[in-house]
Amino acid sequence: MMGRFVGAWRLFRENLIGRIGLTLLIVFALMAVCSFIPPLIDPMYQPMHGVDPEISHSTGPSMKHWLGTDFIGRDIFSQLLAGARIAFMVGISAAFMSIFLGTLIGMIAGYAGKTVDMALMRLADMIMVMPTLLVVLILSSLFGQLHIWTIVLIIALFRWPGVSRVIRAQTLSLKQRPFIEAAKVAGASHVRIIFRHITPNVLPLALLYMTFRVTSAIIIEAALAFLGFGDPGTVSWGMMLQWVWKTGHMFQAPYWLLPPGICISLLTLSFYMLGRAMEEILDPRLRQEGASD
Repeated sequence: MMGRFVGAWRLFRENLIGRIGLTLLIVFALMAVCSFIPPLIDPMYQPMHGVDPEISHSTGPSMKHWLGTDFIGRDIFSQLLAGARIAFMVGISAAFMSIFLGTLIGMIAGYAGKTVDMALMRLADMIMVMPTLLVVLILSSLFGQLHIWTIVLIIALFRWPGVSRVIRAQTLSLKQRPFIEAAKVAGASHVRIIFRHITPNVLPLALLYMTFRVTSAIIIEAALAFLGFGDPGTVSWGMMLQWVWKTGHMFQAPYWLLPPGICISLLTLSFYMLGRAMEEILDPRLRQEGASD
């Protein structure tokens, strides 16, 4: 196991896309960790309620406010750091829940087969054709602005079907392997076979899809916040863009508009690049194609 991990890490280090993605991810992780520091320095750097008493309108970058202030004098840099924390929380939480659900359902469907397989895959098909963003918008219009954890849960519940179909196909292949037949002959229960023998073999594929699900979750949350359906009590990058638009500073304050937009693009790009690098590590054919190019 350790040898396989070392070999995968060596391949990852040789992958330029993976190294760039990991570097970007580390930068944003540091931003999220450092988001707790500005409010400790001065209460005016509190991202949601902190206001500079000397400023009552949007101002440009200065020594006191590195990225300037918003329309009521709140520090944009502290909001940007807080937005990194929310992006990680939303992206990783929603992706983990959707991957966990999709992997579990996919393994059960592939291993059980017949009626169970058909029922679970038809459920996956019905959910898969529903556009996640549109469904969340409809729910928001019915129940008002949603809490951030409600948004995370909805994203997770609508993003598992694609993963479940891939894991199901992998499970169908695995259950025909000799080691599964040997486990059955040895008297292993179905639960033990699924979690002891099948899960370790489908886990790398599930982690690969998790990187892509993080990207989609971050974009969906940002889109909802920008459209005014996000959590008004949470400072996210999408909410920052919504404040820029709502207060009429879209073309007057680039120091306020550009940072959250650039951060959304770069963070989603970092997870996508990590996913592409992992895909090349898991699929030798992609490595050969990259080497031939």
